[in-house]
Amino acid sequence: MNGIERALRRVDGFQQHNRIAGFLFGVNKKYGDDRAGQLAALLAYYGFLTIFPLLLLFVTIMAMVAGGDPALAHRIEHSVFAQFPVIGSGSSSTHGLSLADSIHALHEHSALGLVLGILGLLWGSQGVSQTGQFAMAQVWNVPGVERPNYWARFARTWIFLGVLGIFVVLSFALAGVASWGQHPLLIHVGGVVGSLVVNAIAYLLAFRVLTPKQVATRSLVPGVLIGATFWTVLQNVGTEIVEHQLRGASQVYGAFAVVLGLIAWIYLAMNLTMYAAEANVVLARRLWPRSMLQPPLTAADERVLAAIAKQETRRPEQRVDVGFDPPQPEAPGTDAEHPVPTA
Repeated sequence: MNGIERALRRVDGFQQHNRIAGFLFGVNKKYGDDRAGQLAALLAYYGFLTIFPLLLLFVTIMAMVAGGDPALAHRIEHSVFAQFPVIGSGSSSTHGLSLADSIHALHEHSALGLVLGILGLLWGSQGVSQTGQFAMAQVWNVPGVERPNYWARFARTWIFLGVLGIFVVLSFALAGVASWGQHPLLIHVGGVVGSLVVNAIAYLLAFRVLTPKQVATRSLVPGVLIGATFWTVLQNVGTEIVEHQLRGASQVYGAFAVVLGLIAWIYLAMNLTMYAAEANVVLARRLWPRSMLQPPLTAADERVLAAIAKQETRRPEQRVDVGFDPPQPEAPGTDAEHPVPTA
C-alpha cells in the first residue's frame, strides 16, 4: 500500500465513522451511481423548453383577464417573473431589453399567444414530466417491471401541470401579502419565509407526482425541506450571481449570454433537486457509510449495487439475483506495489 492510498484510507475511515461526513459522502456517491448529473442535464433541457411557453401562456391570460386593471396585471406578472432571475425585468440583455419585455410583446396578439402558449406548454411539460418521472424511478432504483406504464405517466403529466398552476397561484398570494404594511424589513423577512413555505409545498407536490407510488410520502419530506431551502436561497441570490457572470460574458456572447445564463441557472436548480432526491433515498434506506476505496465494500455499498442491478428487471418472469464474493485477504508480506511472484 503506497502513501497516497494510506492517506485516502485514513480519510475514508474518518468519513465512515462520522455520521454527518458519512451521510454527505453517501449522498454524493449515490448521485454518481445513478448518473444523476445526466438526469439533471435532461431536466434542465426540458425545463428550459417549458419556462417560456408557461410564461407566454401566463402573460397572455393575464392580459385578457386583467385588461381593465393594467397595474394589477403588471404587479402580478412582476412577482412571477421574479421567480426566474434571468427572465425578470431586473435582468437585461446587451441591448437593454429583458426577456420579460419580449414576452410582454405578445400582448398585442392575445389569441395567437394563447394558442402558441398552450401548444408549447403541453409539449414542453410533457418532456419535463416524463423525464422527471424517469429520474425519480432511477433515484429510487425501482425495477423496470414495477414502473408505471406510458399512460399512467401521461396522466401524471396533467397532474404535474396542475402542480405548476398551484405554484403560480401561491406566488400570487405571496405577492399580495408582500404589498401590505409599511415596514420594509418585516415585509422582506415575511416574503422570504413565505417563499420558503411556497417552495416546500411545490417540492412536496412535485416529488409526490413524479415519484413512483411504491415510495411513501413521508420518505420524501427530508428532500422537500432540503430542496425548498436551497431553491429559496437560489431565488434570492441567483439574480446577483447570474447578472455578475453576464456582465463579462455579454461582451463575448452578446444576446446569447442571457440564454446561456438562464440555462446555467436552470441546470444548477435541477442539480440541487437531484441531490435533494438522493438524500431522500439515502436517509430512507440508511445507505451510509459508503466506502471511498474498494475493497472492501460496506453493507451500504452492497445494498446500492444490488438495487442498481435489480432495477434492470424488465419482465415479470425475469429474476435477478445479486451476490458478493467475500473480500480476499492479502497474503503475508505482499502489498499492492510488490506482489509475490508466482511460479
